[in-house]
Amino acid sequence: MIKLGITGGIGSGKTTVCKHFAQLGIPIYNADERAKHLVNHQKDLQKEIILHFGEDSFINGEYNKSYISNIVFKDSQKLKILNHIIHPYVFNDWESFCFTHQASPYVIKEAAIMLETESKNTVDRIVLVYSPIELRIKRVMLRDGIDETLVLNRIKQQMPDEEKMKLVDYIIYNDEKQSLENQVMNLHQLLTENPN
Repeated sequence: MIKLGITGGIGSGKTTVCKHFAQLGIPIYNADERAKHLVNHQKDLQKEIILHFGEDSFINGEYNKSYISNIVFKDSQKLKILNHIIHPYVFNDWESFCFTHQASPYVIKEAAIMLETESKNTVDRIVLVYSPIELRIKRVMLRDGIDETLVLNRIKQQMPDEEKMKLVDYIIYNDEKQSLENQVMNLHQLLTENPN
């Protein structure tokens, strides 16, 4: 079974691409969603976050996302600390997911931050979902209801696409010019017909 990573900058359309793979029956592991779940349910993980970021990290047992985001998106060192705390829990969760779906020809791990972290070592191949920056800004502003400055701050925290392109095995272009469906189908055929 191939472990396929799908990554891309904020607003690139990773989730949209993953939905196309899901329609083909491929199991999808959304690392960001699972991280949120683990943060809200794993007591040991909560203790570690509180230790580094203070009691305000949780309000009545619920993760205080705006408080943490305010800290980590202004300080790359703090973001590294947060990722260092959460990632081991996500890695273990991902391993369980792979074990559960081992009959599938491949499984997908969707993660915004993959190439920047040890997450890249938990997959066999990596797909970058590439989208022009103007489109990404527009999508995130619409999706999250935030202004351009905030979107740009988040983009600056991530590795530039030009660097990512050199480190991946495949690129899917989500530029509203090329068919996503065709690109996904071509990659699906490649992975199922030539698994090596």
